[in-house]
Parts: sequence; structure tokens; C-alpha cells
Amino acid sequence: MNVQFKKGALELCVLILISKKDQYGYELAQSISSKIEVAEGTLYPLLRRLTKEEYVSTYLAESTEGPPRKYYYLTEKGAAYMRVLIDEWKQFSNAVNEFIVEGLENEESNVSWKIGFSSPASTGE
Repeated sequence: MNVQFKKGALELCVLILISKKDQYGYELAQSISSKIEVAEGTLYPLLRRLTKEEYVSTYLAESTEGPPRKYYYLTEKGAAYMRVLIDEWKQFSNAVNEFIVEGLENEESNVSWKIGFSSPASTGE
């Protein structure tokens, strides 16, 4: 998948996942990687930025599998920001989908003409 697509969507995906339940970094990476291929090296700088901007906050919790884990949770500011991003994503994806539909319709008419079907211009229509 295109890297720029992933970068634009990753922030929103992280906020949505954290809004469902508090998660630690590796858990977030696993959740996202199950649907979108993403390097852990991309995720942790994003989590630091989201924490710095106070969209998420953290706490340490003991783990039965090793040292304490840093859990991330969504702040009120982060919840408001997530809603804005969701609205923006919906508008953006709807616009892109319109372009895709138009492009596919155009591609289908071009393909039909190229494989021997008459185009409206060649039949005088």
C-alpha cells in the first residue's frame, strides 16, 4: 500500500483503537498491522507526538509477561480531535471515491471502444 496513504490514515486509526480501550504500543502495532502493514518505527514517534499534543496520555501497568507496560488512553481533547479527523476523513474519502467511480466509468467506456465496440463518435450518435 502507498506509504502516503498509510501516513494519513495511521493517526486516525491509532486514535480510534485507543478510544475503544487503553492499549500499549506493541498491542497497537499488532492491531494496526492486522489490517495495514506498518513499521513499529512509524508508530512510536506518532504516539510521542500525540502525547505531547495532549491527545493521548499514558500510565504504567504491571505485566505478567515482563516489565511494566506503558498504556495509552484517549484524553477529552483527543476524543474531540478524533471526531474532527473522522469528519475530515469521510469528506476526503467520499471525494476520492467519486473520482474513482468517474475514472472507472471512463476506463470502461475507453476499453469498450478499444475492443471493437463502436463509440458514439464513430456512429454519429
